[in-house]
This record gives sequence, structure tokens and C-alpha cells, in this order.
Amino acid sequence: MSDILSLDATGQIQALEGGRISALEILDLTLARWKSQHNRINAVVETDLERARARARSIDELRVKGESLGALAGLPMTIKDTFDVAGLPASSGLEALRRRTSVPDAGVVARVRHEGAVIWGKSNVPVMAADWQTYNGPYGTTANPWDTGRTCGGSSGGAAAALATGVTALEIGSDIGGSLRVPASFCGVFSHKPTWGLVSQRGHIPPARGIQAERDLNVVGPMARSARDLRLLFSVLEGGPIAAKAPPQALKDLRIGVWLSEGGFPLDPEVGGVVTGFAQQIARCGASVEAVRPVDSAALLGAYRVLLMSALEADLPAAARRSMRNLRGPAALARRLGAGPNSWAAQVLGYTATHAEWLAADEVRARIGIQVRTVFEHYDVVLAPIAPVPPFPHDHRPFSRRALIQSDGAKIPYGSMLNWIALATACGLPATAIPAGLSPGGLPVGVQLIGPRGGDGRTLAAAQAIEDELGGFQAPPPLEAV
Repeated sequence: MSDILSLDATGQIQALEGGRISALEILDLTLARWKSQHNRINAVVETDLERARARARSIDELRVKGESLGALAGLPMTIKDTFDVAGLPASSGLEALRRRTSVPDAGVVARVRHEGAVIWGKSNVPVMAADWQTYNGPYGTTANPWDTGRTCGGSSGGAAAALATGVTALEIGSDIGGSLRVPASFCGVFSHKPTWGLVSQRGHIPPARGIQAERDLNVVGPMARSARDLRLLFSVLEGGPIAAKAPPQALKDLRIGVWLSEGGFPLDPEVGGVVTGFAQQIARCGASVEAVRPVDSAALLGAYRVLLMSALEADLPAAARRSMRNLRGPAALARRLGAGPNSWAAQVLGYTATHAEWLAADEVRARIGIQVRTVFEHYDVVLAPIAPVPPFPHDHRPFSRRALIQSDGAKIPYGSMLNWIALATACGLPATAIPAGLSPGGLPVGVQLIGPRGGDGRTLAAAQAIEDELGGFQAPPPLEAV
């Protein structure tokens, strides 16, 4: 019966509905799986087992009585530790927030709970969800199930690792700098970054609790082990018909633009090889596949950095903000002398942008948005890399001392992790992350399917069509063999 954990969420729900397993039994199996690998992976870092078991028993009783139940009734779930969950810590990786349990559910958490999900734990995150590696002082480091010496990605890293190891079948992540897509790519699972504004951010930390404005660039979206599960959970989170009513598509009918070559966007040859091979497989299935360069990458990155750092600056401690402002003059000089778009100078200038500079970046974003709309008159989706490298070894040094090493030995700036994810984030576009294959070193590589604003149904349907033809999630090797 433990094989049920290898099913995707839809398969597990069907087993629950068909009476092949009870909600309490599947919860106990899930917890046994978690306990067996927790010391190696450290994906789920807080639990609420007593209330979860009570919830599961209640759902079992209602099912026996023939009561009407929600779409996720009895399914065990974990939630990323940036979301408020009643009765559980909501630390966002900070000790100061770790004991903050007397909070109502975040908006999306309330939605899945209403549909009968059994929430039993919180998945690990970087401090304030601000890294592509998942580690913090209170809970430690989350490892990649494919190679425990490497990062699982961030900031939804614990979520992706939990999915890959079968500890959960669904997760809710968030993304302002690739935080849904990078962990999905690094752990070999699926995620969906929605069109900006479609899914409520209420109860997500950061920003600080109580802020009512939707944070610019940030989105909340589903993570899963299949495209159909993304559609299921997105329909719950979005609360509307976009995912549920998107028509199915045959792969042979898709028009796909492949964005794989871009000046100033480094790409490890191993990643490029996997993406190229994946695009060729899609073409052999009859889809129209053509190379495309959708935007001016230099303008995109310049605007995105200002918009992103301006959004993140409000979350910095006061001392850090003062330090950044003291460095603005030297940073401006460094840029004039040729410091690149991924340099410390670019980051400082982004963090300390004036309102006039923010408005200028917003105008560039608007112009790029108009430009990219024409691309989607010719293509259903744009297929692009997510991260410039495969999962890399844990590196907890200060950001300024980190670098990414390609398979050919070339060093690229750590900030290059922003490059390929910038278009969808800056312009508020939907992007569905799907597994594309394994690198020569046996590590997962994902791609993103980017669609037009509001085209979430389109990217999700394309992901489903590709998965139906080429397959999708592949489980990592057993931990004993890692």
C-alpha cells in the first residue's frame, strides 16, 4: 500500500474516493516516509500531527456517511514556511518569527483547507525567501534528493524536495526571483508561476504581516509531480475557471518558440544540451518548434533588477538599508566604469533606486510587455531554460563571494540565476516549469513554458500535452544510493 505515495495527487485522491485507502492511512504512510528520510533531506521542518490526524479521521467519517467533500478531501499536504498556517510557526527562516503561531490561515491555505486537504507540516525556506539555496538558522539546510551535497533550490526548496521524495503530493510556493521555478528544475518536479495578481498573496511573509497591497512581481502558485495536479491545485488557489476549463491540446498542434540563445545570459553546456534535446523530442512529436529571441535582454535585466531590488529593499533591516545608501555613490561610480548587470554595484543601485528610477524601469517593463505580446501572436508558448546551471553544491558564503561553475569550468556570477526567469517575472507572465531530463551528471534540468499575460490555461495545457507524450516526473534514486 505504500506504493500509493508514488502516485501523483490526482491518483491519491482517486484512491481515497474509491475507498482503497483512508485519509488516516495515507497520512500515516506519508509520515513514515518523512521520518525515514528527514535526517538526510530536512524538507519538512515543523509539524502539527495531532490536529492533522484529527482532521483525517473527520474526513474518513464524513466519507463513510456519504457527505459531499472537497476536491482535495483527505490528501496530506505541506505548506511552504512563508505562508501563515493556523497552529504552525510561520518563520520565513527567522528565529524571531518562529513562535508566531496564533495567526489565521493565509488566503491560499484557507482555500486548500476548505477543499479538505490535511495540512500536517511546513516546508523549509531560505531566510526571508531570499536565496536559491534553502537554509536558515532555526532549521538548517535542505538537501537535494538527487545529490544531498547540492542545493534543492530556493526559495520553495523544501517544498520541491518534499515533492520529489513523496513526502507530499501538492505544495504551495511563491516566486519573485524564480522561487517556484528554480526548485522545480533542481528537484525534477512541476510548478506554475501564475500571471501576476491572479492568486492572493494575503498571509505571505514577506512582506510584513498586515500589509494589504499585493507585492509587485511576487506570485503564489502550485507545485506538484504532474501537470494535471498543477491544474487541479491552481483551480483551487485561483478560485476560478482558468485552469479547470482550459481545453486540452495535442502536442502536434502546439506552436513553440524556443529561447535558448541570448547574449549576456550564460548557460552551462550541459543544461543547453538537455534543453536542446528536449525541444527536438517535442518537434519529433509533430509540434512546430522554432528558435526565437523575444526581447531586448539588456533592457529587460536592467529594469527587472530595479523593480526587484526596490521591492525587496523594504524587507531589509534598517541597518542594511542605511549601509546600502552609503554605498550608492561608489556603486554608481563602479557602473560608470563598467560594472556589469550582475555586479554588486547593480544590486546596490537597485536597492537604493529613487522613485524616478523606479518609474523609468516600470516604463521599460511596459514597453517590453507590448513587445512580447507580438511574440504570442505567433507562438502558443515560449520554451526557455530556468537556471543557467544544474543543481550546484551548497555554498553558504556571502553572496558577493559566490559563483556558479559551469561544466566547462567557466565561472559565472551568482546573480545570473535571475537571467532566464526575468521575462516572466518582470512582465507578470505565466510560466509553467516542467522536467526536461537529466544532465550528463545525472541531475535534473527543467524548462519553463512562458505564455501571454492571462494565458495560464495555455501554459498548463501545453505542459499537460508534453507530459502526455514524453513523460514527466522521474523519482530520484533511493537515498541509500545517493
